[in-house]
Amino acid sequence: MKVHAWIGVVVWGCVVGLAPAQDGDPRPGAIAPNATPLVAPALTRDAAAKASAAAWSEYAQHEQPKCEAELANHLVQIGDAKMPIWSKSYGTAPATGAALFISLHGGGAAPTAVNNQQWENQKLLYEPAEGLYVAPRAPTDSWNMWHQAPLDALLARLIQDLVLCRGVDSNRVYIMGYSAGGDGVYQLAPRMADRWAAVAMMAGHPNDARPDNLSNIGFALHMGANDGAFNRNKVAGEWQVQLAALAAKNEGRYLHIVKLHEGLGHWMNRKDAVAVPWMAAFRRDPRPREVVWLQGNVLHQRFYWLATTQPMIGARCVVRRDGQSFHIEDHTGMKDLLVRLDDSMCDLDQPVSVSVDGKVVFSGIVPRQLEVIRKTIDERGDPHGIFSAEIRVPLPLPPAPQPR
Repeated sequence: MKVHAWIGVVVWGCVVGLAPAQDGDPRPGAIAPNATPLVAPALTRDAAAKASAAAWSEYAQHEQPKCEAELANHLVQIGDAKMPIWSKSYGTAPATGAALFISLHGGGAAPTAVNNQQWENQKLLYEPAEGLYVAPRAPTDSWNMWHQAPLDALLARLIQDLVLCRGVDSNRVYIMGYSAGGDGVYQLAPRMADRWAAVAMMAGHPNDARPDNLSNIGFALHMGANDGAFNRNKVAGEWQVQLAALAAKNEGRYLHIVKLHEGLGHWMNRKDAVAVPWMAAFRRDPRPREVVWLQGNVLHQRFYWLATTQPMIGARCVVRRDGQSFHIEDHTGMKDLLVRLDDSMCDLDQPVSVSVDGKVVFSGIVPRQLEVIRKTIDERGDPHGIFSAEIRVPLPLPPAPQPR
């Protein structure tokens, strides 16, 4: 263990074998809050690559029977929350894996039969040129059916199932939704931005959602110009202004398209279907150069190559990487931050530095560790989301010692 006591930054790892994940292990999104730092031998670059491949293979072998059972039952369930699913495959997938389009139906606070009919409509609403088109049925018949707390975990499990058992490429996952489904996309797009390559919101309302986290994905917004219920059209125009301002300030990021369809109301006569090929042109970057992470009202412990053991509503951080240097430029409300690394991001055989508010708080070699490899696999079940090293930065930083 390498500890810099004057700032409290810890680089750590534990010796573990490559045993399959057990039923009691954290499901995707969970991080053990009381992990104990232990001394462990560092892996070489080659050994880390082999360990990652072996750990992923064993994880997949262990999880596939459970995933296959859920898909065979056409039902994803976590606790009491149940989400039925329907799917159809289009085209021929490339060697890298199939695209996944998740399509959320409308409805809301209505009788079950009404929402069931909306689900049936959604099954036929869009057709990608290639990929797996999945229309889930909302777990509840409430106005916020697509952005209640269980949805994040249910969708994460759905993605994991399809990656492990249907050959989906986790870097080509897209989500879209109409009306109440659009409400959900407004919320789920930023909350789960590190899962998506691009998203499309149709005829919905954002409620309290904010676009901060959308910096590394494509965002399409389609609205009937006459869709005035709940001020949907007015709010869409406001989001157009916000997104344009963010894109202008951050070159090459916050890529978006906003289309208010003239003469149309809540039903856009399928003119919004152009969003499907628009989204398909995007591919997720799981290791973007800069991450903006704002916690919403459903807390997440991991976002791209960052993690926290103490998520707080409204906490916000901005972290940028540049070669061997990592810069934490905002950490409002953050209690701690874990910076995940691998050899595609920097040379782990050379010193790495981390700065907070312009002050270097860590500089040194960050060892590749089996524990970090296994932990990041267990968190997500994502073959493109495996990291081999991490640095824990407690926040806010303690005050500098005063001279005697």
